[in-house]
Amino acid sequence: MLRALLKTMRPRQWIKNIVVFAPLVFDVKLTQPRYLIPTVAGFILLCLISGAVYLINDVADIENDRRHPEKKRRPLASGELSVRLAVTVAVLTIVLALPAGFVLNPLFGVLLSAYFLIHLVYSFWLKHIAIIDVMLIAAGFLLRVAAGVPLVEAERFSPWLYICMMLLALLIGFGKRRHELVLLEDNANMHRKSLGDYNLAFLDQVIGIVTASTIVSYAFYTFSAPNLPANHTMMLSIPFVLYGIFRYLFLVHVKGLGGAPEEIALSDRPLQIAVLLWGLCVVLVLYLR
Repeated sequence: MLRALLKTMRPRQWIKNIVVFAPLVFDVKLTQPRYLIPTVAGFILLCLISGAVYLINDVADIENDRRHPEKKRRPLASGELSVRLAVTVAVLTIVLALPAGFVLNPLFGVLLSAYFLIHLVYSFWLKHIAIIDVMLIAAGFLLRVAAGVPLVEAERFSPWLYICMMLLALLIGFGKRRHELVLLEDNANMHRKSLGDYNLAFLDQVIGIVTASTIVSYAFYTFSAPNLPANHTMMLSIPFVLYGIFRYLFLVHVKGLGGAPEEIALSDRPLQIAVLLWGLCVVLVLYLR
């Protein structure tokens, strides 16, 4: 039962919360414990709230999941985990994590609460509205990044990074919808109402627009953000971003993946190497200027 509960809370999905460390890294405070420790605490609280949101989402979607070729194996849909236990754990987690967020930092607590409320509305209503569903996913990523700002008292965190994060989240979100549409084919609207309003031509066009916007926005960041080295060495990180995005598109369009972005992040070695090299390049540019 404990394993089923943990599986429903999706610990693999918690990798998304790592973006809360972005302000710590880009504000050049990674080596300062008085900022690192609160950010780690914020990451843990985000993971707890994320887990509670997944429990609530699976309870809300239990009937649709039972008709899904892959999601029917989830603990709640398969009957391995009881609805009562899932709801109880979700409520207890929320009651503990949200006040802890305000204790850690009042503004962080507000952003954590906003993150929870947005995903609560998403789970019960807005995930059924095309385009809005993916935009709310992007908003969740944006709030994760913003939540890290008060924890490090960020002064040099460029607004360009918010734009890049939002666009990247949109790319992943529309990529996921494309995978679901291909997988479910004519039965897509039976599993999620919004899928009936999408088609491959539209999703491919939107993915193309968001991809171009992400690349251009990151390129602008590398030479226009005021906190970067004057010699524009951050532009050296652009090739890694290009490869990472192209690799993701390759996996979505050629390999037919994209339904579980966290699985791609944890299993695709070329993508992992690109992210690692990008991170190393960023750290060297910012901390060895």
